[in-house]
Amino acid sequence: MLYLLTLPVKIVFCVLIAFLVLPFALLFLPFLLLRLVIKAGVLILVLPFAFMAAVIGLAVAFVAVFLALLVPLLPIAFVVFCVWAVVRAASRPAYPLIPNP
Repeated sequence: MLYLLTLPVKIVFCVLIAFLVLPFALLFLPFLLLRLVIKAGVLILVLPFAFMAAVIGLAVAFVAVFLALLVPLLPIAFVVFCVWAVVRAASRPAYPLIPNP
């Protein structure tokens, strides 16, 4: 109930402060617009480099994950290669059944 009694006073003070602050806000508006223009210019200059850094980072992460999954399989691949080499060296060369004329 007290809130309803003090509401008109609060409205008057808010409007008075708004009218007192409005000229200062209009004074700082060009500086805020200049800040926006400078930030947009910096963004236009920096954004391509940020995208390149992101792409390079993703490529490095992809290679790291690929190697992390591939390196533990190298001993198995080496054993398979050794078995293949031994079997190939021990087998006879294939001769055609029907000689070419």
